[in-house]
Amino acid sequence: MFVDKAKIHIIAGTGGNGAVAFHREKYINAGGPDGGDGGRGGNIVFQVDDNLSTLSDFRYKRKYKAPNGDNGRGSRCSGKKGEDLIIKVPRGTVIKESESGFVMADMSIEETFIAAKGGKGGWGNAHFATSTRQVPRFAKDGAPGEDWEVILELKLLADVGLIGFPNVGKSTLISVVSEAKPIVANYHFTTLTPVPGVVRMGPESSFVMADIPGIIEGASDGVGLGHEFLRHIERCRLLVHVVDVAGSEGRSPIEDFEAINYELGRYNEELTKYPQIVAGNKIDLATDEQRKEFEKYVRGKGYDYYEIIAPIAEGTQELINAVAAELHKLPPVKIYEKQEITPKEILKSAKKDFKIRVEGDVFIVEAPWLAKILMKTDLNDYSSLQYFQNILVTSGIIQSLVDHGIAEGDTVSIYDLEFDYVP
Repeated sequence: MFVDKAKIHIIAGTGGNGAVAFHREKYINAGGPDGGDGGRGGNIVFQVDDNLSTLSDFRYKRKYKAPNGDNGRGSRCSGKKGEDLIIKVPRGTVIKESESGFVMADMSIEETFIAAKGGKGGWGNAHFATSTRQVPRFAKDGAPGEDWEVILELKLLADVGLIGFPNVGKSTLISVVSEAKPIVANYHFTTLTPVPGVVRMGPESSFVMADIPGIIEGASDGVGLGHEFLRHIERCRLLVHVVDVAGSEGRSPIEDFEAINYELGRYNEELTKYPQIVAGNKIDLATDEQRKEFEKYVRGKGYDYYEIIAPIAEGTQELINAVAAELHKLPPVKIYEKQEITPKEILKSAKKDFKIRVEGDVFIVEAPWLAKILMKTDLNDYSSLQYFQNILVTSGIIQSLVDHGIAEGDTVSIYDLEFDYVP
């Protein structure tokens, strides 16, 4: 089964906890704290696999979690880092954050992408030793890893998209001009998945053409195969619109032509601006009057027009030559740019639960949602740091610290961030 969209939950590994330990050795008294740090949690990494062509692996498994880091040990031994979890996807997959819809990565240009970073390991008690705190009996827990719900969308990488009503001859055309071998039959929806094929124009000259199935009147509202495959047109540089000029199924070719373009616009207005070449097929079944009427209409709209009889390859070479010439003028296949997810976007969906525990003069704040924001905060940038401080106030963390008895000069510890409290 062809699957080109999936929603999954990815969770990077939690960092290991720091250790509380003290040096023990013969003839050495009060060896001091030597608890090691926890290991970093494993990352979630997406990797392109050119042997995959669908997202069917994600139909049943929807949750992916990377291993946690190991806890620290005595003798300042750090815990082992959690292994990265590799998730393989077909080339052309676009990864979006579910809540905001932001593009995290386009796997048509990136071979690997770290989608969720593992949490940092907690500090062992050796880090907390000071001249006034010589026997710290506490350590920090590891930070949680990034946690995202993501949408995977496979958008076909093709230079040319064949569009048109079912049974107008798209599959026949692509089988004649390329190396693709689609199912060809005289009934609707013969093609149930996008079929790409390489069209070779000569030595070191070729382009990819794809038969885009399932577009009929009402497709943008879910009729027929709905808009399941309209997303594959978005990457195409050029559209070839195949029309049954003879109206062999009792429909008007002009109305068919307008209906398909209307559905493209309903799905995405940008698609109506894509360059388009019109191929009038089945001219052997059409009258001279039908042929002249349709050609006049299409050329009047400003489109290039070619007549073909796809099964016997009549006129197909002229069409393909025109397509190749047009492609030379057009920019490369569309790439989706990354959109950086900011702390503001994370905060919108955050459940602002937190815990505070006090170890001597250290106030340790634990809040998984805050760890995610901290990862996205540039602590060297004044405005970014100011925004983070504002979150501490508005979420009630500062007030809770006051309620726990924090005093000026006490240390606030939030995962890998520490600062002295100033009222």
